[in-house]
Parts: sequence; structure tokens; C-alpha cells
Amino acid sequence: QVRLLESGGGLAQPGGSLRLSCAASGFTFSAYCMGWFRQTPGKEREMVATITAAGSTAYADSVQGRFAIFRDDAENTLSLQMNILKAEDSAMYYCALRGKGAKCHLLIEWGQGTQVTVSS
Repeated sequence: QVRLLESGGGLAQPGGSLRLSCAASGFTFSAYCMGWFRQTPGKEREMVATITAAGSTAYADSVQGRFAIFRDDAENTLSLQMNILKAEDSAMYYCALRGKGAKCHLLIEWGQGTQVTVSS
């Protein structure tokens, strides 16, 4: 059974930082692409960052240069370091299990999410 458990959300000031973590279990973590998505009320869920099994990364234009996605295959953990936070980064953030290899674009499972609020 796939389980994805996010943590690390909360309140941050504009310009501040937060680090999100996702503890994964129930599958061979090192073999899969993983990602972070976010969603605000009334909007579609959007991709924030993706990391392949080999460690290649991709980011949404809106977070490029401010956010960094990491994976620790020994600990089955996915992280998202968020710097220079803006009010528009406020959202529910979801850890996502994606596909393998050429199927990295697939979305297989979501976590329950962790709320990030950026406000002074």
C-alpha cells in the first residue's frame, strides 16, 4: 500500500523559507519519479517540482530559482526547500508519486497535503 505523508508546512513571512518533507512507503521509492504539487481553492492543482529516479529536476517557472526538490533514497524521503517565499506561494502542497522512466509524467498517488501560508 502506497503511503505518502507530508510535513513541514506552516506560516512563513514573505521572503522567508520553509522545508517540506514527504515520508514514502509501500513501493520501491528509488525507482520512481516523485513530485510536489500545490493547489489553492478554486484552482487546479499545479506542478511545482519533479525529480526523476536519476535525480534530474524540473520546476514550474513561478518557483524556478527559489525552490529546490531533493530525494533521499536511503530514507525514502522527498523534500522541497522553499526560499524567498511570496504570498502567492500560499497553497496546500502535495507530495506525488509519479511514474517510472519514460512514464515519469504519470500521477499515481497523492499524499494528504500540508498547508503553507505566506503572510506578514
